[in-house]
Amino acid sequence: MSTAPLTDTWSGAPVRVGLVGAGPWARAMHARVLAAGPETELAAVWARRPEAAAEVAGAYGAPVAGSFEELLDRCEAVAFAVPPAVQAALAPRAAAAGRALLLEKPLGPDLDAARTVADAVRDHGVVSQLVLTKRYHPATRAFLAEAATREVTGARSCYLHGAFLGGEFATSWRLEHGALLDLGPHLLDILDSAVAPIVSVRATGDPRRWIELTCEHENGAVSQASLSGSVRLPKARTRVELFGPGEELVYDTAGIDHEECWPVLRREFATAVRTGRGTGIDAAHGLHIQKLLHRATHAGH
Repeated sequence: MSTAPLTDTWSGAPVRVGLVGAGPWARAMHARVLAAGPETELAAVWARRPEAAAEVAGAYGAPVAGSFEELLDRCEAVAFAVPPAVQAALAPRAAAAGRALLLEKPLGPDLDAARTVADAVRDHGVVSQLVLTKRYHPATRAFLAEAATREVTGARSCYLHGAFLGGEFATSWRLEHGALLDLGPHLLDILDSAVAPIVSVRATGDPRRWIELTCEHENGAVSQASLSGSVRLPKARTRVELFGPGEELVYDTAGIDHEECWPVLRREFATAVRTGRGTGIDAAHGLHIQKLLHRATHAGH
């Protein structure tokens, strides 16, 4: 979809977004980005622990919802910043209430749960958008646009960091499922977009330590993806290298400012809600990515 440039003034009413969750990611990203506007306003916060919800909401003068149902009553869209299993349980209820959805990846803890979310979005005809963070950065979009002009026969990629070794992002679901569910959607999404649709994927290794994916693409290309959240590095590393008859094309996040993603994400979500036309980075795309994750863990079974 075409979206108004960020230099254009937002002339519509802000989209009232309710936030589900009050953990580290809700504090670091969702709450502050939604409250910053002008395209959105933080309408309310609901979390399992009311005191945590009050802390997040209080920083932006937003009310705390006493229940999920109250949150739905206070908003026209719902943003989720919770573990995949919780999102998969609540998102269909929000869709049934006619609320637009800002969804985290993966859609659910497994393929069946993800399909339930995507089916609810489709059946109730609501707008959905995935927080595949890197997709909203201008550098990523420039890379994907250039990749579309190339013949690619092979690719290497990695997404590595040490957040699982300790700290507030070493949450229970990440430690249980590891890098495949947490980091895998980002690389699979970029490889699927930059090379060609992925038709098969195999995994080796331990997602809680280091996992290696081998992907075969619709155009015959083969790509590799290395994933780990348990290696000590000065900073997170995301890199994609495309190879073919021409010069290699490299995407590397080392020099980009991820803060540039959020205004783009916010503007595109609000525009989608107001127009009823999504960006394509939606629940259906999230289900496609989840099918690839499922294939990676069930190849040969």
